[in-house]
Amino acid sequence: MKRIGMLTSGGDCQALNAAMRGVVKGLSKNVEDLEVYGFYEGYKGLIYGNYRLLTGSDFSGILTKGGTILGTSRQPFKLMRVPDEKGLDKVEAMKQTYYKLRLDCLVILGGNGTQKTANLLREEGLNIIHLPKTIDNDIYGTDVTFGFQSAIDIATDAIDCIHTTAASHNRVFIVEVMGHKVGWLTLYAGIAGGADIILLPEIPYDINKVVSAIAGRNKAGKGFTILAVAEGAISKEDAKLSKKDLKEKMKNRKYPSVSYEVAARIEEKIGSEVRVTVPGHTQRGGSPCPYDRVLCTRLGAAAANLILKEDYGYMVGMVNGNTKKVPLADVAGKLKMVEPNSKIIKEAKLIGISFGD
Repeated sequence: MKRIGMLTSGGDCQALNAAMRGVVKGLSKNVEDLEVYGFYEGYKGLIYGNYRLLTGSDFSGILTKGGTILGTSRQPFKLMRVPDEKGLDKVEAMKQTYYKLRLDCLVILGGNGTQKTANLLREEGLNIIHLPKTIDNDIYGTDVTFGFQSAIDIATDAIDCIHTTAASHNRVFIVEVMGHKVGWLTLYAGIAGGADIILLPEIPYDINKVVSAIAGRNKAGKGFTILAVAEGAISKEDAKLSKKDLKEKMKNRKYPSVSYEVAARIEEKIGSEVRVTVPGHTQRGGSPCPYDRVLCTRLGAAAANLILKEDYGYMVGMVNGNTKKVPLADVAGKLKMVEPNSKIIKEAKLIGISFGD
């Protein structure tokens, strides 16, 4: 008999269901007696004992289904050691739920914050397997996270659609792409969508360089310009501020987001209107693309193999085209950033894309 628990935590994405399906199919084909307990709303379900024994029918037909059949919630890692409003010790509560169900393993699907709590539970003695989920592709130790390619497709489609109206009206358009701390999604969608300027959190921009790139296109007879701007894009001036001063400035910013601030600053300098489009949470929605379906099936099968071998304490990543077990202790809390001097940035600049630096 194998008893495993599963939960999805943090932001949703398109391929969570596909990954869970991969794990369960990998186990059910190789274990005679299997019980799978699904915890609702991420760690909240584990803390408060909100779970259900899942059956094979729960995993049937979900390969193409977006979102998560278990629901999710954000439970900040920094608050995990802080008792709830009723004084409940959250970590101890999660352990009690795990032992009450006599679980052999807990499979946790999520991003960076989720991974840190997964590692905490590993340190507390629980058998943990983590699967790397995030549209940001910022998890250290894996080349790609599931949800990333699906989000690229959606963000790219948004830029593609903007191209026709931008060209028709000879306007400057900004498409704001998700990504507060890292710019992988904006970088890939920007290149794939033919953006002329890409602004990333890792490469602080000079607004004068941005305006110069727009002017260069106008001079070349190209009357429109498209900017792909990450949510966390930052100017060189703001990058010099202390964390405290930057936080204070963000709190008092009069613009809805960085894209509107960039638009206003461009308008001041060129004297013409700049339009902003924000695809927002559509980037996380819909059905997973074929690439993510394959990726999740492979990651899920690899996770099942680790569980069959009782080899715990790992994230299952994808490295050089192969699934790989990566010790949670080695990767938890680390962000995979875009390197400003990387080949992909140099190659993008070579074809004329400006990064505002």
